[in-house]
Amino acid sequence: MSEQRVAVVTGASSGFGVEIARRLAARGDLCVLIARRADRLEELAAEIGGEAEPCDVSDLAAVEAVAARVLERHPRIGVLVNNAGIPGRTSFLDGDPEVVERLIRINYLGSVWCLRGFYPGLLAAAPSDVVNIVSVSGVVAGPPSGPYSASKHAQLAFSRTVAAELRSKRIRVHTVKPGFARTEGFPQDWLPRWVQPIVIGPDDVADHVLRSLEHGHGETTVPRFYGPLGALQDMLPNVFTRVLGRAPKAP
Repeated sequence: MSEQRVAVVTGASSGFGVEIARRLAARGDLCVLIARRADRLEELAAEIGGEAEPCDVSDLAAVEAVAARVLERHPRIGVLVNNAGIPGRTSFLDGDPEVVERLIRINYLGSVWCLRGFYPGLLAAAPSDVVNIVSVSGVVAGPPSGPYSASKHAQLAFSRTVAAELRSKRIRVHTVKPGFARTEGFPQDWLPRWVQPIVIGPDDVADHVLRSLEHGHGETTVPRFYGPLGALQDMLPNVFTRVLGRAPKAP
């Protein structure tokens, strides 16, 4: 009988994390759920037969402690999903400094700390997988979410770097960049009416992640039509600056 594959999912108390965990459990994985809200983790763990490990991924010591506990029970980690993230529609100029710093600590450093913590288990289970949920904001930057984009730019650079670094160790890295998606943290109510039809949901992202795990897609954008935006901003940065500079401020 083959050993049950263990999947660690961060940000598993809502949104993408919940739906990804449900799909991983449905395919037979034992999911270790990580997030700050213990009550929600326990509820989901009971639903899917997983394990709850409350933790703030921005806290390096807390991540190291959780990883040590999990690896003691499960020395082999087949999948790590770095999904934990927070919204941050704020300004570099006058936004709350604590919000700006927390965006970097959770959205970027949280992925780094979790990969470092669970790396021994991923290596022991190789071939294994790491999924980093980034964002289209990681390749396209502008107001009203500059600090959020910066955190996702950093996470994207991290993800691309470790994708190359881990390739020879048989650890695949899947960099998933969702466009506008409606979740508890990102209700997207501020978007104009004409944009609403292209807003996706957690189910769409979770299905995309499972397809990437199955087929080894590497770095992808969901939906695909967002893909060229980053290249366009790279080629025409001054045009983007003029257009974004004229756009009305979101409430």
